[in-house]
Amino acid sequence: MNGATAHKITVTYDVPDADESWELEEEDVPESAWHDAIIEMLKLVLRAWAARTDLNALICSNVALRWQREHWKIGVDPDVAVCIPAPPEGEDTTSICTWQPGHSPPRVAVEVVSRSTASKDYLSAPDRYAASGTNELWVFDPKRLGPKLHGGPYVLQVWHRDDAGSFRQVYRGKGPFRSPEIGAWLVVTDGGMRLRLADDSEGTRLWPTAAEEKEQQRALAEQKRALADQRATALDAEVSALRAELDRLRRGA
Repeated sequence: MNGATAHKITVTYDVPDADESWELEEEDVPESAWHDAIIEMLKLVLRAWAARTDLNALICSNVALRWQREHWKIGVDPDVAVCIPAPPEGEDTTSICTWQPGHSPPRVAVEVVSRSTASKDYLSAPDRYAASGTNELWVFDPKRLGPKLHGGPYVLQVWHRDDAGSFRQVYRGKGPFRSPEIGAWLVVTDGGMRLRLADDSEGTRLWPTAAEEKEQQRALAEQKRALADQRATALDAEVSALRAELDRLRRGA
């Protein structure tokens, strides 16, 4: 309506602990190369962060997350999950069952929207992660394949569990947005096709992968060597000039 004032409305509703439609399929659905590349980059960045900060964390993909022993077939399989602390099985973990000792819901789960998962990622994923106890959910839709609901599709959505235990959508848009759980800015890079973490909203200080960090250290060491060489060359030139001047003075005497 023309001239109407826009108001932001918060919608809160109850989510069941389990729903038969949430049963996990046994077979993996193949995804496209761009989808896999986004997931792989996020895992590399998050693993480097965990190593850099000495976190006992498991960063994994497509590990089934289940939260009810009596309905063990019901769950969700995040494209990326950040589990802190890591389950006792470590990298051998094939399923996170939150009723088992040492298994806790992910601190962060990530869904990258593809054509085959668009409806699930937009409509049922928030409910599943709310029921599972997950602290934070990122839904990244670089190609805007999601449904045109409530102003969508959105490039980035973030859902976060508040201190009262409510799982709320805290952001939807193009980014950037600072993750309450990780404490980093979520920024969209590479022409909109990568989701990265950064220390700043502009994305000028991206969190590096282990390979990028190694390359940065190599480049810094090379810069230090080059600077040392320049200083040595300048010092040699200065010494040569002083010697030449001393020889001239001696010949004059």
